[in-house]
Amino acid sequence: MLDVTVIEDPEAAAVSLDPIRARLLAELAAGPASAAMLAGQVGLPRQKVNYHLKALERHGLVELAGERRKGNVTERLMRATAASYVISPLALAAVQPDPDRFRDQLSARWLLALGARLVRDVGRLITGAAKARQRLATYALDGEVRFASAAERAAFIQELTAGVTALIRKYGAPDTEGGRDHRIVVAVHPTLKEPQSPSPQTELE
Repeated sequence: MLDVTVIEDPEAAAVSLDPIRARLLAELAAGPASAAMLAGQVGLPRQKVNYHLKALERHGLVELAGERRKGNVTERLMRATAASYVISPLALAAVQPDPDRFRDQLSARWLLALGARLVRDVGRLITGAAKARQRLATYALDGEVRFASAAERAAFIQELTAGVTALIRKYGAPDTEGGRDHRIVVAVHPTLKEPQSPSPQTELE
């Protein structure tokens, strides 16, 4: 099972977004199960679960993990093909974001368009590397920083831009024959505040 996979096909995306099928995917990501087992977990008739499983299997979202005999019946044990799924902008190709349409480094919507392109491009690279049975060379850095003020944040971004630009100038070799272009995306945005769960004392009150 993959940690994460990208859904590029529009029909597969539609199948995955169905609430019942999304629930089945979540159950099967936890481990293999038969239609009868899933029926008890999601509160649906086995025949209905089978119908949804066949739709998920047709689009490569679940696969056969094995079979087992139960009385006179052979049950198919299914599993999710990934622990989680991301829908690529290719699933909505006609209206997918285009970061080249406008460029505004201070625009949250441009950042979103860049993120969408990142999902699309890396998804296609993963698919191609898997078919070629090759390792995909990527790098990502994720972290958090608290700024004392807006001025400090602006200074940080200025230094970050200068530093990355200097590295591009130092290592970039646009005229090198046989070289390969790489895309660099650097993003800074506020972190989301996670909702606080009530303390046991609050629940008792």
